[in-house]
Amino acid sequence: MRLDFNTFFQFNCVLCQAILKQGQNGLCSICQQKIRQYTYCGGCGMPLQHFALHCGCCGHNEFAWDRMVVVGRYDELLSQLIHRFKFQKQFWLDRTLARLLLLAVYDARRNHGLSFPQVIIPVPLYHLRQWQRGYNQADLLAKSISRWLEIPYISHIVKRVKHTRTQRGLSAAIRRQNLKNAFKIEFFKPFPYQRVALVDDVITTGSTLNEIAKLLRSLGVQEIQVWGLARA
Repeated sequence: MRLDFNTFFQFNCVLCQAILKQGQNGLCSICQQKIRQYTYCGGCGMPLQHFALHCGCCGHNEFAWDRMVVVGRYDELLSQLIHRFKFQKQFWLDRTLARLLLLAVYDARRNHGLSFPQVIIPVPLYHLRQWQRGYNQADLLAKSISRWLEIPYISHIVKRVKHTRTQRGLSAAIRRQNLKNAFKIEFFKPFPYQRVALVDDVITTGSTLNEIAKLLRSLGVQEIQVWGLARA
């Protein structure tokens, strides 16, 4: 006789608390449909009427990455989930949010012709901030996606060496100044990967990702993708 795991453990939707038939997903079908996705530029993530790889906003900004993948806008239910994940120590939401990002990656393959990267790298936290929080939310997301896609994951390449103030509420110019010399690369051998995906939670101006992407370019990386839960 096959043992049904759900017979012993009841799983509920992380938003509405409805009982789930497949608990590992974390969201019921109704709440998942309420998470507002949108048609966006595959280069910078700005809203578009039709999917495209570049838009007018791309031309006005000097992004160091090549492609962007996002789940949705930073509003309503998605922002609530991310806030709980980051600031309320609900680290167990990592699987639910990582699954949403995985689905967004598959959508980008269909709509933008996205190629899978050769390696996945999470955006690092400064060690003090990670100690205070107890975990790096981008790291948890990257681990799950790496396992599901069977793509290598490395977290030791990029280090955050400067304790910067939070980026929330800062202008784009101040964000860039705040992040100056905040990261460094720790890799002394020829870097073996040409296509890299950087994983983060919320993408606002992209200043953090830009700084890391520039460092990866110095290693000879040819294509840099940024994968995020939300575009603010």
